[in-house]
Amino acid sequence: MTVLENIVFAHFWFLLLLPIVPVLLYLRHRKKYYAEVRLSSTMGFQGVKTWKTRLRPMLQILQVIAISALIIALARPQSVLRKENINAEAIDIMLSMDVSTSMLAKDFEADRLDASKRVAQAFVDRRKYDRIGIVLFGGESFTQCPLTTDHAIVKQFLANVQCGLIAEGTAIGLGLANAVRRLQKSEAKSKVVILITDGVNNSGNVPPLQAAEAAKKFGVKVYAIGVGTRGRAKGPVARKPNGGFVYGWVDVEIDEELMTAIAKETGGQYFRATDMASLEAVYAEIDKMERTKIEKSTFRRNREEFHWFVILAVLSVFLYMILSNTIFRTIVQ
Repeated sequence: MTVLENIVFAHFWFLLLLPIVPVLLYLRHRKKYYAEVRLSSTMGFQGVKTWKTRLRPMLQILQVIAISALIIALARPQSVLRKENINAEAIDIMLSMDVSTSMLAKDFEADRLDASKRVAQAFVDRRKYDRIGIVLFGGESFTQCPLTTDHAIVKQFLANVQCGLIAEGTAIGLGLANAVRRLQKSEAKSKVVILITDGVNNSGNVPPLQAAEAAKKFGVKVYAIGVGTRGRAKGPVARKPNGGFVYGWVDVEIDEELMTAIAKETGGQYFRATDMASLEAVYAEIDKMERTKIEKSTFRRNREEFHWFVILAVLSVFLYMILSNTIFRTIVQ
């Protein structure tokens, strides 16, 4: 909020007099008569400029400032002081993200993992009052970031997520179970897991539906997202000696039946994202369904500020009197 946006006037109509001030002063000085002095020629005065002649307009400026300041003071400017008390019923959210090599497939901008990270970061920005954490899973699972309201840290952890951090595979059940365990002791009224994967469960010692039952038991709702186009996509098929990947066309296989069952078991919903736009739409839909309840109380008080303009007017008049009776003194006032 700017300074002007925070100022109101109790008697605003006085400000309508401001445009009249320079007009009145102009008319006043136009009618002023000076003593006549007869000179044979004024050629000697042409082009003569001194510091006094250059600064003499200050007298008129001081008059304008003084009168304008008094008018503004009469309008009673007031600064608006606001205080907001926010009572937010926040939601605890765990992002459980697949980091298996298949997430490097090129059917999304850059790849699936990069797209998932960027959209998740934008989602974090919208969840102002919620605690958010990150769990990663491949063949195994670990917590990348515990629940926190420090969203800058969450986004930094998301930026650092990459494939190859853990063993290869897709342990959906283990990734979900780890996220649920992080929410188990949460006292939030709403607990959510956003489960993101592009494959079929083929690793881990926790069956996905068993993890879903645990989520239901602890009141955790799961929103499952399958990322990947339908049909075939360019994905990693082999590893180069330098650590890079060889890409080729591979079939996109997502166990949508399993993901739907997990979501349904916990009262959540399954979404399929086939490109960047649909992935953004999925997160927007989740954002709308899981809204944080916020109660906001606003207290407003106005503080008088007219005295600053009275002081300015007095100082301007004082300075005008001193200058007009000393260095700018004339024979006829």
